[in-house]
This record gives sequence, C-alpha cells and structure tokens, in this order.
Amino acid sequence: METTPATPSRSLATDAVHAGREDLAALGLHATPIDLSTTYPSYDSRAEAARLDEFAATGAQLEGPPVYARLDNPTVARFERAMARLEGTDSAVSFASGMAALSAVLLTQAASGLRHVVAVRPLYGCSDHLLTSGLLGTEVTWTDADSITEAIRPATGLVMVETPANPTLAELDLEAVVRACGAVPLLVDNTFATPVLQRPAESGAGIVLHSATKYLGGHGDVLGGVVACGEDLARELRRVRFATGGVLHPLAGYLLLRGLSTLPVRIRAQSVTAAELVRRLAADPRITRVHYPRLGGAMVAFEVRDDPHSVIAGVRLITPAVSLGSVDTLIQHPGSISHRIVTEHDRRTGGISEKLLRMSVGLEDVDDLWHDLDSALGPRPATAERAGAVGRAGH
Repeated sequence: METTPATPSRSLATDAVHAGREDLAALGLHATPIDLSTTYPSYDSRAEAARLDEFAATGAQLEGPPVYARLDNPTVARFERAMARLEGTDSAVSFASGMAALSAVLLTQAASGLRHVVAVRPLYGCSDHLLTSGLLGTEVTWTDADSITEAIRPATGLVMVETPANPTLAELDLEAVVRACGAVPLLVDNTFATPVLQRPAESGAGIVLHSATKYLGGHGDVLGGVVACGEDLARELRRVRFATGGVLHPLAGYLLLRGLSTLPVRIRAQSVTAAELVRRLAADPRITRVHYPRLGGAMVAFEVRDDPHSVIAGVRLITPAVSLGSVDTLIQHPGSISHRIVTEHDRRTGGISEKLLRMSVGLEDVDDLWHDLDSALGPRPATAERAGAVGRAGH
C-alpha cells in the first residue's frame, strides 16, 4: 500500500467508514469494487522490469497498474490504507491470516540477524507456540513486564506483548513497556482492543498486529491478518509476503474493509452487553473470578467453581467454538483449544487455569445471553457464597 496521505483530522467513527475509499468517487463508484485478477496485461516489458527491480531492492509499493496478485491488489490496498489510518501509522501490510502476519514480522527480524525475541505471557496460544518452537529460527526469552529491560540482549530484534491478553485479559501499561524496550521495536497484538479502544502507536509502539479474522471482519466469515507500522518495516514485510506467498485474498480484503465500517458501532454495543454480563457473573456464587479489562471491550473471561466443560456442553444460544469477535457470542475453554498447544506449566504460569472460560460477547440481547449462561452454569449452591471479584489489569 502507499504511505497514508495527509488528511484532515477526523473521528475514528468517520475514518472507519471512509478511510481507504478516497479514490472511489473519482472512479464513479460508491461501493468498493472487488478486483479478482491474478495477473494484469502489460505491453512494456522494459518498464515492468524496472518496476520489479525497484520492488526487489526496496520493497516500495509499485507505482502504476498492478502486475501480479502476489505483488499488489487494488482491493487489498484499500483495506491496508484504511488500517494505517485507523491505527495512526504510516503504512499497513495485510496477510492471509494473523499468524502469517506475525511470521512475516519474525522473518524480517531474523533476516537482519536479530533473532532474539523478548515476550510477555500470556499471548495467543499459536503465537506462544511459534516463538517457543523456534520454527522460524527465533529464540525467545519469556519475562514479565517489569523485567523487559533486563531480558534484552544485543541480538534482540523485537519485544512482543498482547494487551488485553488472550485469554486472561490482563493489561499492560504500554507507555511503560515502550520505555523498557529502549531502541528495540515493540510489537503489540491489538486484536482484542482494536483501534476503537486502544491505538498502541500513540503510546510509542512501532508495530501493531491484528488477527483481522476477529473484530475487523466481525462476522466470522473471513481470515486475514494485518501489521500497521512505519513504511521502512512495511517495505520489508512486502518483500517477505511476495517471497513466501502469504497474501490476503481480494475477497477477504473487501470483506475486511466492509467490516471496518461498522467496527466502532459493534465494539461499543458489544462492550455495553459485556459489562452487564460481567456485573452479573461477579455476583454469581457459581463463579470464582471474573476477568475484564479496565479499557472495556467485548471479551470476558471467568473461572467457574465446578466443571467448565459442562458449561461448554450446556450452552444453546451461545456457540461453543474457538475464535472471537463475531456478531454472535462464542465461548471456549482455553486450556482445551486456543491454548492447548502451550504446555500445562506455561499455561499455569501465564494465569490460564483449568477453570477458565473465555467468552466473546456478540450483539444478542443481554437477557437472552444471561438466560443461556445461567442454564449452562447449573444449579446454584444451596448456601450462596460470595462470588469472586472482578479481575483487572495486572492480575
């Protein structure tokens, strides 16, 4: 994508609707077109050679018409421009999934010889596994937020955090983390918060990662990932994407751009419902602890007194499924699914208990959701005990 041009200051709600679509009126269009071409005609092979040489050398976005879908696509570029605008960065580069996006970032660091990563648990389970396994040649040091500076080495190319964290919703002070990183780039997984609730670049983070599959798409029907960052890193990420082929499909780019239009409305409505469910869960004797971030949001985690698996089996309106961010409510047991690939010891030290359930709150009526949860939680104890307090940042 091109570096985001200077535009007048607008609210995020307005940008969510209009960003990335600035060229449509001049094209005589209202709805975003979907360009499904895999290749494009070119009659000047000498000019194409020069453009490709420039891309290979610098990773700069190609000027002029597209050449091949692995290099560029107009529909995808519109989504990238919109994400850069929403996150407040120079550029954004999209990928076929959130894990493809993270892999590309790690590959750019490894290519520069900086293979060491400092990371704070918990992270999404597959992110944890990718770092721990060394599949991409990286070495990771796991630490807490207060010990980041001590964990950094001369070969450290990246610090990675997720806040609110998956699945415990623990929060970090991003400005403090940025100070601890010094000159080392900070990558923040902003999937749970979205730019509606948090813009890490404003706190000094240089790299913002999203599993676009979640809230950005918002309807559970598209896979994608995106990295919002400075143009220098974006150029390297485009080169990795071209070489490895983890491109975002144009139809996915279209769906994600459309999803952004309603992102602020969805997040705010879902957050209201989530906060009310948190209030009811925190007062329920069948619940020992509720986790909910200070910044709000649509994600809720809670620990049950009895068998968490019976809750999963007992819901009827809520869907027991992995993933999150859809218009309908989903619930899952992280220890069995999203974080199963993380060792039991590492789950435990990351605060992921076997009693923990993670719920992504949708747009249903709060009373209907509560009725379903209430039934799935089973009978209340004969002698009602005080439910656990709501867990907040740093728990």
